[in-house]
Amino acid sequence: FGRISRYYAPGGPGVRTDTAIYTGYTIPPYFDSMIAKVIVWALTWEDAISRGERTLKDMEVHGIRTTKLYYEEILRHPEFRAANFTTSFVEDHPELTEYTEKQCKSDVAAAIAVAVAAHAGL
Repeated sequence: FGRISRYYAPGGPGVRTDTAIYTGYTIPPYFDSMIAKVIVWALTWEDAISRGERTLKDMEVHGIRTTKLYYEEILRHPEFRAANFTTSFVEDHPELTEYTEKQCKSDVAAAIAVAVAAHAGL
């Protein structure tokens, strides 16, 4: 749970996001863990994968932990890209959960600005 400090959901043809969250929304401690659902479709598997990658790259959810990076890992996996998977794909590939959280550049810049201001006594 926590407060969403920034939220942006990309859209366009073949992209749908189902959610009720927004920038400033506070997720209570008792909540449905699926705060958003992103659906992409295309005429070919390759186009659907590409659209999914673009959508996840462009989506922004800051202030809370998400599974966005996990889904990016899945979309990059060679077996998934080749459509060579079963319903046990997630179970068969626990290494996909070993991703590194990335810091948003603007969050890093804000932290640096705060540190500089504090050092300057502002």
